[in-house]
Amino acid sequence: MRSRLLSLALAAAAVGMTGAAWSQSQEPIQPIVPPKQVDLGMVELGKKLFFDPRLSKSGFISCNSCHNLSMGGTDNIPTSIGDKWQQGPINAPTVLNSSLNFVQFWDGRAADLKAQAGGPIANPGEMAFSHTLAIGILESIPAYQRTFKKIFGKDRIDIDQVTAAIAEFEKTLVTPNSRFDQWLLGRADALTADELAGYKLFKESGCVACHNGPAVGGNSFQKMGIVQPYKATSPAEGRSAVTGKEIDRFSFKVPTLRNVELTYPYFHDGAANTLGEAVDIMGRLQLGKTFTKAENERIVAFLKTLTGDQPSFMLPILPPSSDATPRPNPFK
Repeated sequence: MRSRLLSLALAAAAVGMTGAAWSQSQEPIQPIVPPKQVDLGMVELGKKLFFDPRLSKSGFISCNSCHNLSMGGTDNIPTSIGDKWQQGPINAPTVLNSSLNFVQFWDGRAADLKAQAGGPIANPGEMAFSHTLAIGILESIPAYQRTFKKIFGKDRIDIDQVTAAIAEFEKTLVTPNSRFDQWLLGRADALTADELAGYKLFKESGCVACHNGPAVGGNSFQKMGIVQPYKATSPAEGRSAVTGKEIDRFSFKVPTLRNVELTYPYFHDGAANTLGEAVDIMGRLQLGKTFTKAENERIVAFLKTLTGDQPSFMLPILPPSSDATPRPNPFK
């Protein structure tokens, strides 16, 4: 983890050194800037909690189950599998670069990473536990007791400490140094002619109206199906489930396009299996434009340049459990 944070710091320094040149480029997409400051102790604790399945009722599901860091921060299935093999209603968004989102979840019901982290633990369709029971498990493990007290200075563990630690770890899950970022920062040969042509099409067609900024998205809500209606395979209502307003029905947080070649299938219902299919659907339904095969391939080529350095660290050694309470059989 320390080597990972060092590489992030070096990437941040590179961005800073080229800041003057960047300010003149006026592109709608900016390079990813790693976090300027993190609490290393809290990050290490958050990493353990992120991978710990004991925060779930079955003892089999962790945060990493649906946001797998070896799979682009997601699970590569249309909708995630939760407790007792329940099929979730919506595609798991990537956790990579999630700190760059202006809100969390597709419908924006969580304001930040800390608010998001506690949701799946208590969701009956996901980890299916409760915050009280999860805390009870953690307090039964001496190694966790010592670590929480050292970091937070309290005798008791609470859910705010758990979610703060997970959020601090997730802040480090940024993916700088994509070939597109290298191009933005002045390396002219970082992209091929087809990739540059794809980026030009991406801008001229209007994709950047929603997919912009460092995350290439994640900073607004938009209706799915502006020009033509979208026939979803998911019952998810979007933002209206939070606001109760009909005008917000089928309005979702615009997903980040960072590492998008790794985060298939696409859309909130996971209905598009390939980037080419996703580009075609978005062109027709959102922009009223039918891309030719060559145009589609160029845009896909550009999108693949958005894959950055993936998180690289040793899996945490989880503290041994002293909890003798029998756990439910997840296969029943």
